[in-house]
Amino acid sequence: MRLKAALDDPGRFDDGTGLAAVAGIDAAEVARRLDATPYEGDDPAGTWPGDVVGVTDVPGGAVLTQPWGYAPQTPGVTKALSTGTVCYGVYANPKSGDQGSIARDGGIVGWDLHPGGEPSETDPADQVLLSYLYRYDAMAYACGYAGVRPTDARPVTGPPDVWLRLPAKDYWT
Repeated sequence: MRLKAALDDPGRFDDGTGLAAVAGIDAAEVARRLDATPYEGDDPAGTWPGDVVGVTDVPGGAVLTQPWGYAPQTPGVTKALSTGTVCYGVYANPKSGDQGSIARDGGIVGWDLHPGGEPSETDPADQVLLSYLYRYDAMAYACGYAGVRPTDARPVTGPPDVWLRLPAKDYWT
């Protein structure tokens, strides 16, 4: 429950926020895997949704956030990050609610998921437990699934350790 308490900030995320929690790698490795470069500018909030993501090192791995877009949860990002590990992506879709995805070892293994929602009768025991521990908290569910442990809400609410500009490419394939 420490994870839920760490992220228990009323302004922790808004509709339209994207997040990816990835186990076992740090911000430098995130930049390398995504071929991303440091963002040179004051405030990236006005950039196109796919251009800039924030990355924060946390115990167990890293958290990518984008307060205004879905880029961290796209298949191209999560597959690249998950090589040799696991990555859980979330997009707080203002139209349809929280949407989740799981990438493991470079492949998508779960899509159109509802993190923090009711468990399914076909879910494995670990996912049922996560559903109860992080009920109605998609961001905590994503972090818990990936095994990353932010100690406060900063990896989600910002500012991140570093802003990275993603190269222009199709992240939906």
